[in-house]
Order: sequence, then structure tokens, then C-alpha cells
Amino acid sequence: MQLFYAPEITLPLHTLTEEESKHCVRVLRLGVGDALHLTDGQGSLYHGRIADDHPKRCVVEITRVEEQFEPLPYRLVMAVAPTKNNDRYEWFLEKATEIGVTTFIPLESDHSERRIFKAERSEKVITAAMKQSLKAYRPQLRPLTPFHTLMQQPFDGRKFIAHCDEALSPHGKTYLASTLQRGEAALILIGPEGDFSKEEVAEAVKAGFEEITLGTQRLRTETAAVVAVTMVAVVNNQ
Repeated sequence: MQLFYAPEITLPLHTLTEEESKHCVRVLRLGVGDALHLTDGQGSLYHGRIADDHPKRCVVEITRVEEQFEPLPYRLVMAVAPTKNNDRYEWFLEKATEIGVTTFIPLESDHSERRIFKAERSEKVITAAMKQSLKAYRPQLRPLTPFHTLMQQPFDGRKFIAHCDEALSPHGKTYLASTLQRGEAALILIGPEGDFSKEEVAEAVKAGFEEITLGTQRLRTETAAVVAVTMVAVVNNQ
């Protein structure tokens, strides 16, 4: 299946963007009559056939629509501090999109080494991963959000913070995969290379976040984030 992203799709005929048209006609070598699929990123999967294979404005005739195509059976928000090396953060966005995430929140914390986040390239990485993994739901990417601001935002689900220091809670840290239940909505915080500050951990615990561990291995920021996403998927049998 060849999947194209069309957030503002028109029916019954839709013209692909110049970039998507070039990929469709020049790279994939699709022509008039060939079948392809489009998604608006909101869960709709459109079946279509090429009506005009112009390499700059390829026209697709929509023949059938599937609503709510393979939705995630859970809601997962990953609030992860951008890494100093931007490639590593983009790797996380790509892999997490493939595995299954609802929303990404680039998180600015006390020890952050990168405090400027340019979303344009990250948006492209997410879109490409969505298309490659044949998903009809595109994760939302929020703006860079200060830690203290996120603490004040409501969340209808369980909230977790992963960190490397000793636990502040009397019952200690809980292994994420053993505490999360199938179908539960989750917000997971992953800190920067220098981890969260003690003050941030205390603030999170006060705000109702549960302290978690992802195992005994010491992980990079982007690796820890992908491990957390994978754990949630496994719990939900994805």
C-alpha cells in the first residue's frame, strides 16, 4: 500500500502537493489508473486511483473512505526534553510514531541543553514515519513547553516521571510495564541528558506524577523515551 498525507483532502478529486506528486509519479512511477491511499492524519483512510499523473499536480479520484482506520487503543502523551544532538531527538520522533503515540511535547527543564526547538523539520519526520508505517492517525507535536507550565496543565489519565535519582515517594519507583494497565491514558516525562532536577521531581510528585523506572540499565534520553513507548505498546498488546 502506498500512503500519502493530505490533511486538507477534497472529494471526489484531490490534487496532491507538488512534493507528493513528484514522489508519486517520478519516484514510485505510478500512473493513470494505479491505486493508492491517502490519509488526513485524523483517522480517515481514503482509497483512490490516479486520474492525472502530472508530476507536479497529480490528481487522485477517491473511490472509498474508511473512517477510524486502526486507531490506537490507548492515549499516550510523551513529554521529552530535546537532546543536544537534534538527530537523536528526530530518531525518537520517528520510532515513537511507528510504535504508537498520540502527542509529543518537547519539554524544557532545568538541565536542558537545547532550549530552542524548531518544529518544521520534526513535523516532516513525524509525517514521513506515519506514512512509512501506514498509519491513518498522525501524532500531534506541541510547541516547546516549560516544565513548570506542563505541571499546571490538566491531564485525564495517569501521569509518570522517569528519573535516575532516589525516589521521593515512600513506596519508591514502580516499573512502568508492571503498573500501567491496558487501555489507560498515560503522560510520561523523560528528562534531558542531565536528568530532571530534584526540584522538578518534587514538583511533579506534588502534582500527582508517579515515579517510575524503565529498568536497571542507564539509558540516553531518546533511548529511554523509545523504551517507554514500547512498554506502553506491549502492555496494550500492540
